[in-house]
Amino acid sequence: MNQTGGIGHDQWKTRFGFMLAAMGSAVGLGNIWRFSYVAGENGGATFLLIYLFFTLLIGIPLLLTEFSIGKAGKMDAVGSFKKLAPNTKWHLTGLMGVVGGILILSFYTVVSGWSLFYLYRYLTGAYWTEPDGGFGAAFDSWIASPIAPLFWQGLFLVATILIVMQGIKKGIERANNVFMPALAVLMILLAVYGLTLEGAKDGLAFLFTPDWSQLTNPSIYFMAMGQAFFSLSIGICGMLTYSSYLKEKDRLPAATVGIGIMDTVFAVIAGVMIFTAVFSFDVDPSSGPPLVFITLPSIFASMPAGNVVGIVFFILLTMAAFSSAISLLELPVAYFHRTLGFTRKAATLIIGSIVFVLGVAASLGFGIWGGVQLGGNNIMDMMDNLTANIILPLGGLLMVLFVGYYLTKEQAIKNSELETPFLQSAWYLLIRYIIPVIMVVILVGSLFGII
Repeated sequence: MNQTGGIGHDQWKTRFGFMLAAMGSAVGLGNIWRFSYVAGENGGATFLLIYLFFTLLIGIPLLLTEFSIGKAGKMDAVGSFKKLAPNTKWHLTGLMGVVGGILILSFYTVVSGWSLFYLYRYLTGAYWTEPDGGFGAAFDSWIASPIAPLFWQGLFLVATILIVMQGIKKGIERANNVFMPALAVLMILLAVYGLTLEGAKDGLAFLFTPDWSQLTNPSIYFMAMGQAFFSLSIGICGMLTYSSYLKEKDRLPAATVGIGIMDTVFAVIAGVMIFTAVFSFDVDPSSGPPLVFITLPSIFASMPAGNVVGIVFFILLTMAAFSSAISLLELPVAYFHRTLGFTRKAATLIIGSIVFVLGVAASLGFGIWGGVQLGGNNIMDMMDNLTANIILPLGGLLMVLFVGYYLTKEQAIKNSELETPFLQSAWYLLIRYIIPVIMVVILVGSLFGII
């Protein structure tokens, strides 16, 4: 393949296909599993308000920044920086993104394997009723097994590998053309169903009525910032990689705003879908990570047509997991493929194997390696904290410093493709002065344990 992004450089078939794929990258477990329990633990509406603020003020401008690097560089995460900043160390930003993507995908496939297993259990009818001892005991026992979760993790990863092997048009774009419309329809259906439940109004109040006193809690700001990064897939160069496959005629600003808004809409719909059910059955919304795998199945077993709701929910959760996983896998695959010269098939298999091995460690952290902890965090929590609270914001900080300080203002604005002078000035002001300060605060908070 041409290393400069010329003949042979894979491209999206349509800009809409790119937008669906980018939304697929953003709309994943981060919007359903992670958003729900983080919002539940941090006050619901107050967290949502801060999350929306960070998404608009930082997320969308930073997403445009990442897109602009990828489209201008026309290469993988490392190659794009080398092309735009030859004979410098800026390419290490891309390399950090590749490493971060591998780490995220390694524990992401573990949770995705859980979702796939639950889908299987619902399809076979095994989870239509509460198992002996309850869903909590069944889940804890199952994830502690040294073998069973690894099978489902491996099955999910194999399916992801097969999609990425097919390339951009035939694999990633085609898969997201199916996943994303289906995901939207299923989420809306479940949200509407949730609104019909008896306690729905209490769930809506939790999600949309802020407790203003919580604005003085600094940890909410850090968690909301981390969630905005995790949800939008910013900071690890996955979006940079996707934008490198754009055609010259495809414009960035409208696509960026559309992706940012739709990602937020999906998160809010997920909140409506989950918290209406949670409050209807008098469940604590701060149930934490088990919310999706313990609390909701218990609710499904008690509600009318809960078996159907359970099947639909875990279908959409699994599809959301796939849409994000293929973008996370494409990031290191693109680097190995175009920079190191591996074939796409070989690169995908190599990265997939590395991801599986790291995922084994994360999975065993719930069982026989449960004693491996740092500050009370198991192996998966350590991976999650490292990526969400350090690698992602550090990657985002380096990208804004690259565009705001290494490139000239003229280069930065040209690459952003913004045409309105006001938007050009506002965006450049944000990435040069405001966002770097916020990112430094987030990093300091992470490093000194404020989060």
